[in-house]
Amino acid sequence: MNAMVRLSMLLGCFCMPANAAWLAGAAKADITPAESVPLAGYGGKTRMSQRVDHAIWLKALAVRDDSGATSVLVTADLVGLSDKMIAIIAKNAAEKHHIPRERLILNTSHNHSCPVTEDVLWLYYEFTPEEAAAKDRYTAMVYAKYDEVIVAAIAALAPAELRFDQGLAGVAVNRRRSRGPESRAFGGQVDQDVPVIAVKAGDGLKAIVFGYSCHTTALGGLSINGDYAGFAQLELEKAFPGCVAMFVQNCGGDANPLPRIRGRDVEAVELAGMYGHILAEAVRQVLAGTMTSLSGPLKVAMGETELPLQPGIPLEELKQRLPNLTGMPRREFEHFIRQHETAGGTPDHVRYPVQVWRFGPELTYIALTGETVVDYSLKFKAAQGWNTTWVSGYNNDLLSYVPSLRVLKEGGYEGVTGMFEYGHRGPYTEAVEDLITAKVMELLEKAR
Repeated sequence: MNAMVRLSMLLGCFCMPANAAWLAGAAKADITPAESVPLAGYGGKTRMSQRVDHAIWLKALAVRDDSGATSVLVTADLVGLSDKMIAIIAKNAAEKHHIPRERLILNTSHNHSCPVTEDVLWLYYEFTPEEAAAKDRYTAMVYAKYDEVIVAAIAALAPAELRFDQGLAGVAVNRRRSRGPESRAFGGQVDQDVPVIAVKAGDGLKAIVFGYSCHTTALGGLSINGDYAGFAQLELEKAFPGCVAMFVQNCGGDANPLPRIRGRDVEAVELAGMYGHILAEAVRQVLAGTMTSLSGPLKVAMGETELPLQPGIPLEELKQRLPNLTGMPRREFEHFIRQHETAGGTPDHVRYPVQVWRFGPELTYIALTGETVVDYSLKFKAAQGWNTTWVSGYNNDLLSYVPSLRVLKEGGYEGVTGMFEYGHRGPYTEAVEDLITAKVMELLEKAR
């Protein structure tokens, strides 16, 4: 079957009357830097970008149900957002565009080939004044682009039909199991589901929203690039001209695309492109099938819980160990010492927001915060319905890795040692999974 025949068949699947209960609009804004900028995602010596492999984007989908309520999902080819950034973006959306906080979901792909913004992962980097200035210029542009893309998506609202189904891809590998002999006892859980929302208007597709649970870390060089998720979006937008393809990072906190290539940039980019092709093909197969129409109204709920932290290192020990440290570990200890000296101690908990959107009985979308491990996706889909539940991580503040009880007890980077680099005094307590589960269940009930 040639490509044109196949594309015609895919488009033909959407030539049905639009459901007038929905208005939908999609837009995208180019956030490719115009100068060399510090690159995000990896600790160590600051990496400055040397080239652009392809553009990176903010993308937004606005939907309005028959109650008149408007909700907006924004995705980004960024490593994450900070609490400060979320507050600014959400305030603008509420004041300028009347989007309540619970009707705004901000997801990032966790791309490690993008610029640093604002204070995201701030302990990772030690900038020169010139590097900091480039970072600040880029951040100001990103704020403006968030406002621009939300405005454009709302302005594009028009009658549409929303459909949902899931496919499968095999890119993700549980990375905890891949880290040498000491990790062989760790579980190898992954979530290979590829959830897809198709937004149809007229005779074609207005938007494709798709997700996957896997770090965007196929690349580690010095280029601006959307990694495998960026390649997948590019391929889908080429296959469906005029369509906005949006990638949602799901619960990929403990998954990597494997194998990876280090030190051979050209081959690494080719490999990332192959992973993107696999993911795009999974989406195409979903679009070619019989997808379920989503009904309204869109019921939403948002809430917050507090995740307690285990005790940190005592102040005197911090001071004793500091002289022997350099780089990021030294910045971490200096941060904890400042907290002791200015606030009387290190914070004992982390605020944890959760959002739930219900598209009728056909789809429940759970938006968790931070680098959520795969156990949360598997748990909530098993409880709420494997075929009707979408669980995403990497929403709101990139506040930390968020382990399940299993991962916490196993230890290792995602459970224990990765907390310092986020500025937290220690791991979460064993209540972490129960507290998140209780908040999700409470919000699911509110959104009925």
